[in-house]
Amino acid sequence: MKLHRIGSAAAVLTVAALALTACGSDSPTATAGTDAATSGSAGGAVTGTLTGSGASSQKSAMEAWKAGFEAANAGTMVQYSPDGSGAGRKAFLAGGAQFAGSDAYLKDEEIESSKEVCGPDGAFNVPAYVSPIAVAFNLPGVETLNLDAATIAKIFKLEITKWNDPAIAATNEGVSLPDTAITVVHRNDESGTTENFVEYLAATAKDVWDYEVSGDWPKDLASENAKGTSGVVATTTATEGAITYADFSAVGDLGTVNVKVGDDFTKISADAAAKGVEAATPVKDRGALDMSLDLKRDTTESGSYPIILVSYHVFCSTYKDQATADLVKSFGEYVLSDAGQKEAATSAGNAPLSAKMSAAAIKSVEQITVAK
Repeated sequence: MKLHRIGSAAAVLTVAALALTACGSDSPTATAGTDAATSGSAGGAVTGTLTGSGASSQKSAMEAWKAGFEAANAGTMVQYSPDGSGAGRKAFLAGGAQFAGSDAYLKDEEIESSKEVCGPDGAFNVPAYVSPIAVAFNLPGVETLNLDAATIAKIFKLEITKWNDPAIAATNEGVSLPDTAITVVHRNDESGTTENFVEYLAATAKDVWDYEVSGDWPKDLASENAKGTSGVVATTTATEGAITYADFSAVGDLGTVNVKVGDDFTKISADAAAKGVEAATPVKDRGALDMSLDLKRDTTESGSYPIILVSYHVFCSTYKDQATADLVKSFGEYVLSDAGQKEAATSAGNAPLSAKMSAAAIKSVEQITVAK
């Protein structure tokens, strides 16, 4: 079976400038995972149950983080429900979770709403998990295809309906393309992966993709659908001729698309995703702790992969009591530490954060306080 494993020491993302811009520090605080996992902010081991909800893309990574953190802190339990980014943000903003995992950063109105549960400074986002989004397909005998943005958009807009369509054949000379119907498989839950994918289509295929960017798939594009990353991958795997979009670490033995960037076609990989993240800029007018990123989807830099998922952990700036604040901080610091990032990469196959971005994110988490 062809396994897509992209997390390796050589694939560490180099986004130092973004980290420094976001937090103004490259302090190596808590780069040792054991220290971050075992030291509570008040100086002792933390205890208690931590509840999170959100991105299904983080499921495998979260299982690794949960196991590592609980092993280092015998009195803790981490509960995470991978119900999708939108559901996770809603649960967090309603006070039903102490943190959220989200493949899209909080919108301005969500930041404002978060002040009801997080105090006057509201919530903030820090990147925790980075992976390319694969355009993945089930076509026996074909492992890779070269596609440009307009062709991808036309496929998902249901305008190209057969695999031997001239638009697909034009960029895949020598590939035997069958007269098989294309079945588009999309997420049926509000999803940050969907939002990232359609953001790419809207930025690079404006003449074709005329839908607004949203975490909900366009209602008038009726096709096969499933819940969560595992759902769309399972449906695509079971359906010959199917195509979907999903976290690269989860697509297993499905074929993947090489995306046209500039004059070349970029093969999906951690290194290519790293180049895509390097082109990102901090979101303007955010709080001092926030590290939300605007991704440049229409980059023309050779070797850069533009369909990237930067998945965030969303925390409150303040929590109701010291025990909760210490638990959240300790877990957040562990996830962002070198050890936490390596454990996730081993389990989920994602690309770890750069050392400087990790340090900057930890610096933000360290500043969580108790409500007065």
